[in-house]
Amino acid sequence: MDSLFVSIQPVWQIIINWVTTHLWNVSVGVQIIYIAAATLAALILYRALKLRINDAIENIHLPAMPHRILDNLARLIPPLIALILIFTVSQILATTTELDLKASLVVMKLLMAWIAIQLFFQFINNSLIRNIASMTIWIITALSIFGILDETHTLLDAAGFNIGKFRLSGLSVVKGMLALFFLLYIASIISSFLEKQVLATKSLSRSLQVLVAKIIHITLITMAILIGITSAGIDLSIFAIFSGAVGLGIGFGLQKVVSNLFSGLLLLTDQSIKPGDVIELEASGTFGWVNNMAARYTEIVTRDNKSYLIPNEEFITQRVVNWSHGNSLVRLEVRFGVHYDSNPHHVIEVATRAAAKPERVVEHPKPVCWITEFSDNSINFSLRFWIRDSENGVTNIKGGVFLALWDAFKEEGIRIPYPHREVYLHEAKDDL
Repeated sequence: MDSLFVSIQPVWQIIINWVTTHLWNVSVGVQIIYIAAATLAALILYRALKLRINDAIENIHLPAMPHRILDNLARLIPPLIALILIFTVSQILATTTELDLKASLVVMKLLMAWIAIQLFFQFINNSLIRNIASMTIWIITALSIFGILDETHTLLDAAGFNIGKFRLSGLSVVKGMLALFFLLYIASIISSFLEKQVLATKSLSRSLQVLVAKIIHITLITMAILIGITSAGIDLSIFAIFSGAVGLGIGFGLQKVVSNLFSGLLLLTDQSIKPGDVIELEASGTFGWVNNMAARYTEIVTRDNKSYLIPNEEFITQRVVNWSHGNSLVRLEVRFGVHYDSNPHHVIEVATRAAAKPERVVEHPKPVCWITEFSDNSINFSLRFWIRDSENGVTNIKGGVFLALWDAFKEEGIRIPYPHREVYLHEAKDDL
């Protein structure tokens, strides 16, 4: 710690000397006043024009990306106005006074650097990545403008400690974070491009396309992390001392994540579930379409357009009904009961004829109806029919068959029993 303090002390003394020499005078005070006034005027003017600017941008019919760029460029209006005002005042003072205007020159350089960097990074769609990248470059540029880039480099390099033969400093951490950030961004761009190419390949099945795309994504991200760490001069062998703790953490804290990851790979490999399939989870009763299969979860979209993110592990450990697996022909069943004064043979004939009326019921195999029980109040039947488009819903076609049965029973005079009670009232006799 003493050596670290000794290495930091000269840098701190340089900063104090620079502030005393360059900022502690009348000319700098005057410049600070009109720079602050120009900044305040720019903010007030932009606030007054903001609604009109936003309305003008909204009225321009452009694609999404140019529209986003215009919105971002509108945010550069305040620093641009401040730059113009500071430049104008500086030119006036330079011709009328003998003030040293270095502070104004530094502020104008900072504003111009910020505007130029923001313009350069507009091609990045992700706002978070764009802001981090532009802020990083601007900070480095600002340190260079102030002339303390080398001192900052020395300070960060001095702030560190040794781990065996390896020295971990603030400079190596900053370099590693920046390298890791940019490499991950480049890996995500390449991964997205390759995934689109794989998903567009018609010779591969849908599940194999998703599997290959996920493997490419995981491989590129892993390579970016390893290259980012090693590019900062960090020896990966130093992490061997943490392998036991990391392994224990994965075993306990990340076991569900790892389980879901490998479950997703198994599902894509055996093709038991693939995007576009119609499935039903018996445990939860969820029925819908497989819209997307991610590394950790599978997205199921139900008939009411709700998206359920189901962990991949549940498809391995629980019973799943895949309505689209193999043959698309699916048999459905509805149960009903009729009054005992009905002729069962006639009921079967009417029921099978009614079940064939909905358009989604296939002609072959034909609907069949069987007596299942002579219960206390009714003769119970099971009506079975077949469809080929289970992705269009199951409840709705059952409802259509029930309506067809209702209409047919009304026409044929077949009654459907319902519970009823008879109450007898007896007059109480007076024994007295």
